[in-house]
Amino acid sequence: MDQPILQVSELKKYFPIRRGLLGRQTGELRAVDGVSFNLQSGKTMGIVGESGCGKSTLARTLMLLETPTSGEILFNGKPVKERDANKLRKRMQIVFQDPYTSLPPRMKASDIIAEPMRIHGKDSERANRESVRRLLQEVGINPARGDQYPFQFSGGQRQRIGIARALAVDPEVLLLDEAVSALDVSVQAQILNLLKDLQERHSLSYLFISHDLGVVRYVSDAISVMYLGKIVELGPAEEVYSRSIHPYTLALLSAVPSLKRQRHERIRLTGEPPKATDPPPGCPFHPRCSMAQPICSVEVPPLQEWLPGRYSACHFADMLA
Repeated sequence: MDQPILQVSELKKYFPIRRGLLGRQTGELRAVDGVSFNLQSGKTMGIVGESGCGKSTLARTLMLLETPTSGEILFNGKPVKERDANKLRKRMQIVFQDPYTSLPPRMKASDIIAEPMRIHGKDSERANRESVRRLLQEVGINPARGDQYPFQFSGGQRQRIGIARALAVDPEVLLLDEAVSALDVSVQAQILNLLKDLQERHSLSYLFISHDLGVVRYVSDAISVMYLGKIVELGPAEEVYSRSIHPYTLALLSAVPSLKRQRHERIRLTGEPPKATDPPPGCPFHPRCSMAQPICSVEVPPLQEWLPGRYSACHFADMLA
């Protein structure tokens, strides 16, 4: 297999918790806690999990919008450092969740798309104008509407403009952070189909972040399941859906009617996810897990390969494999 375009190894992002007049650190919030995965060129890696599991912080950290606490990011085999942030963002762009707040309200659509080109000094002004027209057309917006402002577009059209802005510097990787969750279902389908077409046309690699398992299944080649800042299961998309080897993934899948499998009944999770400021000892999922044994509250299970290409952070994954 070719070298992955994006390699993430033991990536951590901790936020200090400070209290008192002197702002002394009294703890830390472990938003991303030792995440590792590879994204293959031209493929889509889906990142799924409940709200607050660290998905969006992971995306921001990969873009160096947040400074990693530790760990390593490799892009095309080369380590990414903070000083490389501008170079990285020319090759890796992000599409945010809310098209109503992610676009500058006082800028015209054409200027929004052209701005990354100017920042990165891509081409001449005339060439950039032609590129903007082409990009608008490519994402399904009439180029004649380039002089309109974001409020004059629908939510789906705004997200198309956001995608065009991300494509403006010819990136190799797009991070899609809940890119369709704020849209109506029918519009979601249109945007997902657009993303698939663009991926094929431009040989793009996607990191697709979402809490919607159905959406992730539709677009992903591989899936990573996150819980409390950690990846607890990773593998090819269809295999994860057809034969999960982590109890948290099973619970997520059983909660979605269209994804229920006959051999698994509805699994109800009790209680709320633990706080990232005070994670439980041992396996982070053990307080809510029906399979938990004494070892689970003492020893953190490593993310290890239980089946070919299938990884799970569970002491008893062999019972599900």
